Amino acid sequence: QVQLVESGGDLVQAGGSLRLSCAASGRTFSRYAMGWFRQAPGKERAFVAAISSSSIAATLYADSVKGRFTISRDNAKSTVYLQMNSLKPEDTAVYYCAQRDTWITSTLKQDYGYWGQGTQVTVSS
Repeated sequence: QVQLVESGGDLVQAGGSLRLSCAASGRTFSRYAMGWFRQAPGKERAFVAAISSSSIAATLYADSVKGRFTISRDNAKSTVYLQMNSLKPEDTAVYYCAQRDTWITSTLKQDYGYWGQGTQVTVSS
């Protein structure tokens, strides 16, 4: 079965950077779109970024992270990354990676059938 394991979350000061990783297993990684979502305490899980399968590698970003975050994938390692720069306290959340059953990206969490356990990112002011 599909497994997604996130890593890289940490406590960082505002203005700092982190890179999250999500290692996938269980099926051919390069065929499927991947996404990152985040959930802050008391809030709904929200879209952060997504990337389509390798043949196109189109990306989508939430407005709140455009220009600061970059999603990428390494199909040889079955891993998707989220490079986060210029971090702000409002980026504090548990970050989840997710996988679709198609190569097309989506901003909707209900379009993703597989989820990791999440990794905590805390940005101090």
